[in-house]
Amino acid sequence: MKIAVVILNWNGKGLLEQFLPSVIAYSKEANIYVADNASSDDSVDFVQKNYPSIQIIQNKENGGYSKGYNDALRDLDEDIFCLLNSDIEVTENWLKPVITTFEKEQNTAIVQPKLLDYKQKDYFEYAGAAGGFIDKYGYPYCRGRIFNTLEKDEAQFNDNSNIFWASGACLFIRKIVFKELNGLDETFFAHMEEIDLCWRAKNSGYNVKYVGDSEVYHIGGATLKNTNPKKTFLNFRNSLFALTKNAKGNIFPLVLIRLILDGVAGIKFLLEFKPKHTFAVIKAHFSFYNNLRQLLEKRKSVKSRIKYYQRTSIVVDYFVNRKTIYKRL
Repeated sequence: MKIAVVILNWNGKGLLEQFLPSVIAYSKEANIYVADNASSDDSVDFVQKNYPSIQIIQNKENGGYSKGYNDALRDLDEDIFCLLNSDIEVTENWLKPVITTFEKEQNTAIVQPKLLDYKQKDYFEYAGAAGGFIDKYGYPYCRGRIFNTLEKDEAQFNDNSNIFWASGACLFIRKIVFKELNGLDETFFAHMEEIDLCWRAKNSGYNVKYVGDSEVYHIGGATLKNTNPKKTFLNFRNSLFALTKNAKGNIFPLVLIRLILDGVAGIKFLLEFKPKHTFAVIKAHFSFYNNLRQLLEKRKSVKSRIKYYQRTSIVVDYFVNRKTIYKRL
């Protein structure tokens, strides 16, 4: 089983300097690629000079995460694609448990390893922790991370488990499924496109799996920090995109409740003296309205939909009922 480890880069020479050595040292089973999103720094020259064994894919433009990977993966021949952030340190034998899972479980299409915090290595990392889920209204949460509460890794998630979504920070997917799903949705640009991809895979009958025997360490926010209103805009907008495209049932009352909950979040940002984030939520809603017709057209192409949630509202669970860690849900 051939694996392509593909690192998407945009002006990330410093991250490549820091993290490429671990990928090269511990990825003997894979072909390694750096897909450059039209960087203006000298990161491509750095890779070519210092790591000639790494293959460079030069995208013509910075189309974000979604288009960047779609362009990069289009002509690769490997059986498994690993979409790996440039700010991740991998560990020895990180690929073997993943390969074993794909070999044994033919219906498993997507796999995520354990995602730990590079800066606090005994804690889970925000972007995916031990595998993700969403509630009825499309709000994401993880085993090991609910909103901003991160759990300490105490071997509570040292399992292999079915999950709903795998983190785009380190996501393995079968080439044949990536092609079947027409890749990532480029209207997302960045953030939560992996949830949409996993949701479409689940609606198509495939499994998404967390493999706890594989560990990686993620800095998180290296490209776009949580304090950046653009990240707030993309997360709120793209969550509405995914919900509208993929959710089972009558979408209109579902989206209406979601919009109201987003409004509450916007008020919360305002009370926390974060008016730029409030404006980002409003901007996200207007972008959603502008794209609604296109989203409904995409929804028509979905042949079947599964029940996608375990919790009705993670917002109520967390903020009202104070269930801040996964095992209390």
